[in-house]
Amino acid sequence: MSGAAAMSDAAERMIVLGRLGAAWGVKGWIKVESYTDPREGLLDYPVWNVARSDSSWEQVRVREGRVHGGGRTLVVAVEGVGNPEDARRYANREIAMPRSAMPVPAAGEYYWEDLLGCRAATLEGVELGEVVHFLEFPANPVMVIKDGGRERWVPLVPLHLKRVDLDARRVVVDWDPEI
Repeated sequence: MSGAAAMSDAAERMIVLGRLGAAWGVKGWIKVESYTDPREGLLDYPVWNVARSDSSWEQVRVREGRVHGGGRTLVVAVEGVGNPEDARRYANREIAMPRSAMPVPAAGEYYWEDLLGCRAATLEGVELGEVVHFLEFPANPVMVIKDGGRERWVPLVPLHLKRVDLDARRVVVDWDPEI
């Protein structure tokens, strides 16, 4: 568990893939909230970059990981962590990978990170604002679009997300601009 890389504009962009949670068990395993699909896809990366409070990344090596509780919970054992007290040091810290380490998305698929900062408009061309972040809900994720003080929450599903042009930094959504 050594090494820290600065989170700066000059550094390579990191893609957040999950978040470490509470200690799990007496041997220092840690629960993980994975944003990958499938959930255990996060285990394909043996070294994780874990956010630190000083805006840098700490590299940790995953010794072992598994899905537990009928597929509902992902848990990991991390090198250097052997008890619940050590595991608690990692609670609520984001897990990320450098963009260059990520597979190229298939046609019609996008990393949420790639959509941040894109301008959003309706099918009719009405400007809605800028994609500022995402919210994860049980039914589906939501893309938050902000224009000044106004915020719109658009479900991030094919029904509403119609076109993405990353070169133009623009997304087109099927959404009522009055909502």
